[in-house]
Amino acid sequence: MFLAMPGVVLRSGLLTRLTNCGLLAQVERSSGSLAQLDSQCRLFSHSMSAYAELTVPPPQALFQPFVVPKKLLLGPGPSNISARVQEAGGKQIIGHMHTEMFQIMDEIKAGIQYAFQTKNNLTLAISGSGHAAMEAALVNVVEPGDVVLIAIHGVWGERAADIAERIGGDVRRFIKPPGEDFNLQEIEQALVQHKPILFFITHGESSSGVVQQLDGMGPLCRKHNCLLLVDSVASLGGAPLYMDEQGIDILYSGSQKVLNCPPGTAPISFNDKACQKIFNRKKKPTSFYLDMSWLSNFWGCDGSPRKYHHTSPITCLFALREALAILAETGLEKHWKLHQENAEYLHKGLQDLGLKLFVKNKALRLPTVTTIAVPEGYEWKDITDFIMKNYQIEITGGLGPTIGMVLRIGLMGINSTKENADLVLRALKDALKNCKKSK
Repeated sequence: MFLAMPGVVLRSGLLTRLTNCGLLAQVERSSGSLAQLDSQCRLFSHSMSAYAELTVPPPQALFQPFVVPKKLLLGPGPSNISARVQEAGGKQIIGHMHTEMFQIMDEIKAGIQYAFQTKNNLTLAISGSGHAAMEAALVNVVEPGDVVLIAIHGVWGERAADIAERIGGDVRRFIKPPGEDFNLQEIEQALVQHKPILFFITHGESSSGVVQQLDGMGPLCRKHNCLLLVDSVASLGGAPLYMDEQGIDILYSGSQKVLNCPPGTAPISFNDKACQKIFNRKKKPTSFYLDMSWLSNFWGCDGSPRKYHHTSPITCLFALREALAILAETGLEKHWKLHQENAEYLHKGLQDLGLKLFVKNKALRLPTVTTIAVPEGYEWKDITDFIMKNYQIEITGGLGPTIGMVLRIGLMGINSTKENADLVLRALKDALKNCKKSK
């Protein structure tokens, strides 16, 4: 069935809708011109046609209440968020180019400078995870053909090498087994051999549980005209770190570990030497989003009026500001001491259970993430699944080269307590008793 008017054809289904809503009766009663009726029908026909063309119905799951289970996150990250940080992140947003937002960004910059122990002007938070900060560091410094030396003793060196190769860098891998560190003599030999413009190393290697000693590394890189890039995603706030004093040229971290902040912002800082390399490139970086010439302006680091670059994750920045405030109020030295003491307490408890710590050298054990050799005869996933199911506690297996080799327990920020250590030790003891063990 069709109803025809000049330029308008209504199908039977649409006629039914017209009848149901009373518009057809209105048309019949109207004393207006045919042109007016034509216009009304055209508008209604357009809206109903758009409705009729929907082929995907609203998902039923979205009509259900939003529920997130309560879990204790004692893996390598993310960690649980403090109530104060949650409250900050839940505030109503303001515009990303508002004067008040710039003030918050300035406070974040000052907080990062404190956490990093640096006076570098080019200090800011990348809108993204720690991976984004890793990529930002490399994409701004490395140009095609540049020799880049990557220290690899876990997954993060592997990731850095992958990114540097994608940019076009001439990547030289300097590899040691997971659980070991790099000494200055080995590093200098590699610097002499490869003559890189950049040397990458991870301070807190969360996949293996190693904290890399950094003293002397900065002067060594300067001696060989090489920039030092350090990953501190898993160590910031939990292990001593002095960017300026240790001569680190580029340092980055993440928000979701010791800072107990939602993932999505990543502190980063460049010293003057690194800036000289960045701002004297032959060509622009391949990433506009991570281009420091834009980000330095957006974060008020270049002295010029701020220009729009991207819409920043405003609520995440609120949370980061508050997380950095908590760190400043607590004090870095107290934070470092707390993490070391609680890690050692956990280590003793693990050894009392007959478990073996993966990192044999006590001085190299990362205070934030502890690695345990998977106990003989057990499947690591049976243990982690049992603890999650029965205790709602997350611990994880290995990552990258340590998959199948280790279990990882994180005590970070507000989660770094003796009470949490006791809880995870009790859960592990129960898991070893109840999980199937092969002969």
